[in-house]
Amino acid sequence: MPRNQQIVLDNRPQGEAVASNFKLVATDTPALKDGEVLVRHHYLSLDPYMRGRMNESKSYAASQGLGEVMIGGTVGEVAESKHPKYAVGDKVVGMGGWQEYSVVDGSAVGALRKVDTTHVPLSHYLGAVGMPGVTAWYGLVKIIAPKAGETVVVSAATGAVGSAFAALAKARGCRVVGIAGGPDKCKYAVEELGFDVCIDHREHGDLKSMSKALKEACPNGIDGYFENVGGYILDAVLLRANAFARVAVCGMIAGYDGQPLPMQNPALILVNRMKVEGFIVSEHMEVWPEALKELGMLVGTGKLRPRETVAEGIAAAPEAFLGLLKGKNFGKQLVKLA
Repeated sequence: MPRNQQIVLDNRPQGEAVASNFKLVATDTPALKDGEVLVRHHYLSLDPYMRGRMNESKSYAASQGLGEVMIGGTVGEVAESKHPKYAVGDKVVGMGGWQEYSVVDGSAVGALRKVDTTHVPLSHYLGAVGMPGVTAWYGLVKIIAPKAGETVVVSAATGAVGSAFAALAKARGCRVVGIAGGPDKCKYAVEELGFDVCIDHREHGDLKSMSKALKEACPNGIDGYFENVGGYILDAVLLRANAFARVAVCGMIAGYDGQPLPMQNPALILVNRMKVEGFIVSEHMEVWPEALKELGMLVGTGKLRPRETVAEGIAAAPEAFLGLLKGKNFGKQLVKLA
């Protein structure tokens, strides 16, 4: 059996996460038991939620265990199988974690899913046609539920979630405004992702400036907001929100280092009779088939052209992850393992 290189959580961050929180180890891959499948990972997904799991604190999911392989979505192919449903060479997506191989119980519900790479590249099943894409779909369709002509805004607009959100919202006839970091990302958002406007938060680094930029970008106010960041950007959106606006809260990357993110004027939620709803997409598996069908069609027809930033090799995962938390990636952050 092959040697398996893994990244484990060695110690918990004290404030900002650093490379020394992680450790590279190598183990022998165990022999398969009946019903198990050995998967050779081709790509590992890096996502902001992983930072929250590194803390030992109350959250919607258990903390990442010390000395255990870091959690993470993976795509790859079956290298060996003792399960009748899976054959060697099948392309699969799962939660294999930060490692080169994983042994999976082929009968466990949701542990592995076979995918077709005829029209959709394998790596896209970790982004646009995977968990991030379904996240965008759920927040838009089930929480914001926009009508044609409404204005919707998304932060982290050029990431895996934001880029899918744009395509989905444009397909529903919305005016779509993004918030991203830097002129290159904003140019990409408008020219390739279909955003009507993209605001560079690096040029609008405080509440007053961001609020002014949102007023110009959203002359008819904001009807729906997909939140990935928090902090002053959320405060600015609340100032521009219309009556009965809906906010889907997916992430708060500005607060992943453990510091609270106070809101300046929460009374606006009451004044505008707003709906604010947080969600975790893995708790809504019933919508995944419908969402993945639409996302696959958008990618297959070229209406969604996701971009990827790819680090090479499992040893590069920690630095790539820390870069993601600082917005250094462009589009979906992946690690190529094979």
